[in-house]
Amino acid sequence: MPNPHKRTAIRVVLGLALLAAPTTAFAASSGDGAPARAASDAAAPRAVAAVGLDDPAKKEIAMKLVSSAENSSLDWKAQYKYIEDIGDGRGYTAGIIGFCSGTGDMLDLVELYTARKPGNVLAKYLPALREVDGTDSHQGLGSAFERDWAKAASDSAFKKAQDDERDRVYFNPSVKQAKSDGVGVLGQFIYYDAIVMHGNGTDSAAFRNIRKKALAKAKSPAQGGDEITYLNAFLDARVWAMKQEEAHSDTSRVDTAQRVFVRNKNLNLNTPLDWKVYGDSFHIG
Repeated sequence: MPNPHKRTAIRVVLGLALLAAPTTAFAASSGDGAPARAASDAAAPRAVAAVGLDDPAKKEIAMKLVSSAENSSLDWKAQYKYIEDIGDGRGYTAGIIGFCSGTGDMLDLVELYTARKPGNVLAKYLPALREVDGTDSHQGLGSAFERDWAKAASDSAFKKAQDDERDRVYFNPSVKQAKSDGVGVLGQFIYYDAIVMHGNGTDSAAFRNIRKKALAKAKSPAQGGDEITYLNAFLDARVWAMKQEEAHSDTSRVDTAQRVFVRNKNLNLNTPLDWKVYGDSFHIG
């Protein structure tokens, strides 16, 4: 069962105000084709880009970490069928990342699914989802929608749509921004978890403003700052943002999880990992 303290974020996603392109790129060239130059290039050692959170193994860890906080389980793939109104004013919360009927991202998801698979079991709810967007209403949805959501979750096309929308709206933008700020895998996860909860709207508790508060206190690694110092500043700002809303006021996903990894200087998010959320203990070996 989902943890009653789990968050579902404000989902007014206006797109990340990203910094310039990634800070480091590696390229090799054989020049104008001269044999001597080609031989020299072949012999030269080549730099290897660091692994990021978008590495499949690291991404799997990220999904489990978020699921531990969102659903009190490491089995994130069991959450495609999850749907519940947790009473936070955002209508239904559902799926692997907490798509919300009141904040637009659930509508976007069902529209994508329907574009790919017309006539699916959720397509008939699109008019109702458009009507309730921006509210906590269940009008035109209700128990029938809940049953059909669970039914749709057995469809690989719906699972793929959830994966793709998670990546498009939350995962890819946050990892791109984190890489631009020069933080490693742990910092990329910290950014991702923040945008999952807070969205990236214009309100003071949104991701972009959490980041802005952190940068006002510490330089990012891309600016020449110390990574540990910067991540602690970001987490301080994140805790402040969480406490602005009762539904998010339990900050254990920061205090007894992310801060533990920072304190251990596990900047690459290497396993084994041990943490707690809402008092529950978790382990990834």
